Amino acid sequence: MKKPKADYAIQTVANALRLLEEFGDEVEIGVAELSRRLRLHKNNVFRLLATLEDQDYIEQDPETERYRLGIAALELGQSFARSRPLLARARHTLEELSQATEETTHLAMLRDFEVVHLDGVAPDRLLVSGVRTGRRLPVHCTALGKVLIGCCPEGQREAYDRTVTREGRLVARTRSTITDPDKLFEQIRTVAGQGFAVDRDECEVGLCCVAAPVHDETGRVVGAISVSAPSGRRSEDELLVGICPQVVAAAERLSRELGYRI
Repeated sequence: MKKPKADYAIQTVANALRLLEEFGDEVEIGVAELSRRLRLHKNNVFRLLATLEDQDYIEQDPETERYRLGIAALELGQSFARSRPLLARARHTLEELSQATEETTHLAMLRDFEVVHLDGVAPDRLLVSGVRTGRRLPVHCTALGKVLIGCCPEGQREAYDRTVTREGRLVARTRSTITDPDKLFEQIRTVAGQGFAVDRDECEVGLCCVAAPVHDETGRVVGAISVSAPSGRRSEDELLVGICPQVVAAAERLSRELGYRI
């Protein structure tokens, strides 16, 4: 019997990757703060930073003496984008959809039962939903998450139920967030049948979203695209009648470009 891959993990490498992930929502972080977040001694953090700095994945601001991502992190991210046909083809779709709706569009995928935002486009107007490229959000309170889990194979939904919903991990981010597992899965079954999802003030007060799945040539759901807007600007009817058909049509076009045949 083969050992689980986790048995071969090198702790120092894992800590270095954890350190890099801390910069996902931060511009600069100091050694003391990294030590606190990672629960590692400052000396260990300093050695990790020195190693990553030597390889250009981290750099130190000479004025603040805090650390930020280096050029090698950008180059690695660009290599990831070049290796993913979905990312390369989706950019034009996101731009077209943003222009047509005058709202922010996103491309996302499911990773460890979280929504990972891969790309986004914001319109040229003053009040918009911000672009969340690189950020992770929960499945249960986002239209993107509900589509990604709702349109995936049954086995994956069952795994999500076991590891997330039944473990009490449906955290309420707003008063509108669904935290009851039965109600959530009732909605997810509806999403699976209709092929799109909507959330209104569930992830953040004042934000609404519509999402639809993207399929590859095998029919597998490889991502989802969405339109996000301030709730005050878009009524529920506008979302369902005006925005939703455009999101579904854009997702279908992108799926066809990836070889999917409906």
